[in-house]
Amino acid sequence: MSSTSAHNVTWTLDEGVARVWLDRPDKLNGLTLEMLAELTAVSRRLRKDKTLRAVVLTGAGDSFSAGLDFASALRDPKQVARCFLPSLLRGTNIFQEAAWGWRRLPVPVIAVVQGHCYGGGVQIALGADFRIATPGSQWSVMEAKWGLIPDMSGIRSLAELVGIDVAKKLTMTGETFDGTRAHELGLVTELADDPLAAADELVEQLKSRSPDAIAAAKRLFDGTWTSTPRKVFSRERAEQLALLLNANTKIAREAAFRREVPEFVARKR
Repeated sequence: MSSTSAHNVTWTLDEGVARVWLDRPDKLNGLTLEMLAELTAVSRRLRKDKTLRAVVLTGAGDSFSAGLDFASALRDPKQVARCFLPSLLRGTNIFQEAAWGWRRLPVPVIAVVQGHCYGGGVQIALGADFRIATPGSQWSVMEAKWGLIPDMSGIRSLAELVGIDVAKKLTMTGETFDGTRAHELGLVTELADDPLAAADELVEQLKSRSPDAIAAAKRLFDGTWTSTPRKVFSRERAEQLALLLNANTKIAREAAFRREVPEFVARKR
């Protein structure tokens, strides 16, 4: 197992599963500019690993994240300005990529949420494919409190998960609500008293399936969610043809016939 820690972000990689912690528990994992840059760097590093099967993203201590630490960020206005500049290649800046970068991974990303999940914390959690939260976790699109709007890819993420009226209400009011309400709204995938254990169970389910099929499914959903049916059907055909010729598809098929546990090879893409 490998382990890395820098700028209050800690992550491990063991048997194809990466576990990433926002690691500033004494500040409720409030986000600094350095943490945002490190989250971006970690997601890029993991994206290159063909043996990666899943990522579990959570917060150290009792909270996921209380959002951007304004006191820390505003100490260096020039650095804030630099972080606002978008990458010409990705089309995102550091604030946005810290959340959206998890969408770029070809593996499922599971956010485990407990305690506070405010502002930038919400946007990072929404960058994951799945969110498992405690019923008592506290959620808020808190930028409204500061006279701001979500600008870490949150507008896009909210648009995918809730109706436009709900997205507007959450963004305009900054109301605080618990995990049960977040689940009712569609922000949370699953509620659990022990969300980390629930995430581990989901990881094991996902690891029993072909990593290439999972990557194809993620590409399809993320790449065509707002597309025309014609474009979706075209992408379906292309992805399926590639899978029919894929080594892991053969492994899955043979294991299913033999009623055995498949042993997959590294992901192709």
